[in-house]
Amino acid sequence: MTHVPDVPPSAAWEALTTDPDAVLVDVRTDAEWNFVGLPDLSAAGKQPVLIPWQVFPTMQVNGHFVEHLRKAGITPQHKVYYLCRSGARSLAAGQAAVAAGFPHAFNIADGFEGPVDAEGHRGTVAGWKAAGLPWRQR
Repeated sequence: MTHVPDVPPSAAWEALTTDPDAVLVDVRTDAEWNFVGLPDLSAAGKQPVLIPWQVFPTMQVNGHFVEHLRKAGITPQHKVYYLCRSGARSLAAGQAAVAAGFPHAFNIADGFEGPVDAEGHRGTVAGWKAAGLPWRQR
């Protein structure tokens, strides 16, 4: 199995705001982008790259994922931070990217929303939103 290190959301944010070669690839579905929200990278002068790892509603793996990375202008020199809801799909996407020749892959631990809290809600325990990092509704 290809190793893709987990990094806390705050470390990903730091890299995105200081390293011109750092890119965030949000691998959630279009439904999640539209209804849950997106990381707001405007303070870093960047936008998240939106490439689903799985295609809604069937949730089949996106067989063109690596091709979409290339079409988005991502090169093997980029340091790519992968984000999903909780960190599982982004890990799989990062592993696929490394296997395809993109060696600088990082999984954003706990994703955008993290695990559920005691009341069954996401976004309060861990992840991008719980870390207080910028995000917006689409």
